[in-house]
Amino acid sequence: MKINLIEYFVETVRCFGERTAIVDGDRNVTFNDIDFRARQLAQVIIDTCQCKNKPVAMFMPKCAEAAIIDLAISYSGNAYMNLDVKNPAERLGNIFALIKPIAVITNNRFLHIVEPIASTNGTTVICIDEIAVDAATPSQDALLNRIDDLIDTDPYCIINTSGSTGTPKGVVLNHKSFIDFMAQTFDEYCFSEKDIVGSLSPVVFDIWSYEMCLLQGKGASIVVIPDTWSAFPVKILQLMQQQNVSYIFWVPTIMVNIANMGLLQQVQLPTLRLCWYAGEVFPTKQFNIWRHSLPQTTFANFYGPIEITLDCVYYTVEREIADDEPIPIGKAFRNTDIIILDENNQRVTMANKEGELCVRGTSLAMGYYNNPEKTADAFVQNPLNHSYPEIIYRTGDMVLINNLGEIIFKGRKDSLIKHMGYRIELGEIEHVIINSLKLVKNGCVVYNHERKEITLYYEAEQAFTSADFRKSIGNALPKYMIPVVYHHLPELKRNTNGKIDRLYYSKLVEER
Repeated sequence: MKINLIEYFVETVRCFGERTAIVDGDRNVTFNDIDFRARQLAQVIIDTCQCKNKPVAMFMPKCAEAAIIDLAISYSGNAYMNLDVKNPAERLGNIFALIKPIAVITNNRFLHIVEPIASTNGTTVICIDEIAVDAATPSQDALLNRIDDLIDTDPYCIINTSGSTGTPKGVVLNHKSFIDFMAQTFDEYCFSEKDIVGSLSPVVFDIWSYEMCLLQGKGASIVVIPDTWSAFPVKILQLMQQQNVSYIFWVPTIMVNIANMGLLQQVQLPTLRLCWYAGEVFPTKQFNIWRHSLPQTTFANFYGPIEITLDCVYYTVEREIADDEPIPIGKAFRNTDIIILDENNQRVTMANKEGELCVRGTSLAMGYYNNPEKTADAFVQNPLNHSYPEIIYRTGDMVLINNLGEIIFKGRKDSLIKHMGYRIELGEIEHVIINSLKLVKNGCVVYNHERKEITLYYEAEQAFTSADFRKSIGNALPKYMIPVVYHHLPELKRNTNGKIDRLYYSKLVEER
């Protein structure tokens, strides 16, 4: 029985040591190579920090060294916390002050940025460029013996998510929850050492953590797609074609752009057997372009907030879905229970009735690091159970179960507004404008509570007049749901996760 993810990696190295683990530009790094360097760095962490189950930060962009660092932190018996090198110093300082990582690992290129922040917060800095090639390297068995007393509910990683106060919250995820997710997905989707991962997400995403699970648990290879290539999607597809990528797990934003640009007709991807996406709603029209362009590929829609290990609900697309129909988020993973609660905290049992999606099970995060108040607010007692302690996470997302038994995402609870006496879901307006009417590429509908105005920020090649918008939207929505203010932008602002930054536009509209 394996209780620590590094145990999977040790077995993979023994079986596939000479195979390529990471493709990073012109470099092909084998499993033996990354294992040797990870153990070397792990010894430095152990000698420097003398600790277990503590957060150790990484301040590096996605590259082969990033994988080595995360593995080394696991080998040392600690939890990795990957930091965004693009974050401003103030945000990084807030994270360090809250999490208090025992150490931060970086290289010479980024040392000058993170060193003063670490010094201010009493965090030790380890520069991988200063570790001698012939430094001491413990054996795998020696490291496994050192961490033999760890258990599967010990922390594996910390992922920072936005906080309403401006200070990110550090979500703590343990080994057990990742092992559960691996147990179901590895078999169901037939992963093997032959899989090649097209890795697009930054290292601060939980998607990267799952890609590392595939590397550790199945011996899959990771092809690093440079962060800067998001603006050049044709280069991404060409790299995937060149490297025979078989699996991707992406946020839909770039997939929408690829569909809109017709790139799937220009670059063939015959080896892509599996495509997962998560993080935001994938407009069905653009999704269908992907599905119809890649008939050999299995597509799956994954759903789960960062407070759930990776995802809690998934839907493998096996039927035709009309352009104006939302893609279901499907059903719960095994060993995860989905509870849909109404406004009176009662379970929703009727089909097509909306409620808040809540989650219980080992997929739940352990809470927010060094933040008991926020943890207590989000991870609460199951209101349906008065007999013993049972924690659920309230996602704040509104869903319903359709007549086919599929869970359908309807929108955020906090995006429900009362306008002119009507209860309105802003996401429904977006869906009609983007998916049903196909008026714009992307849009963000927000509400100015002071002026009582529904406002649309939108991406399009050219601006539309307000009259044109109202006339088109009026054919699909009642008058009280039609936006009254429109702002044309060449591109909507995205947050770190690649999603449209709704909080930014919500604040912007209130300031107008």
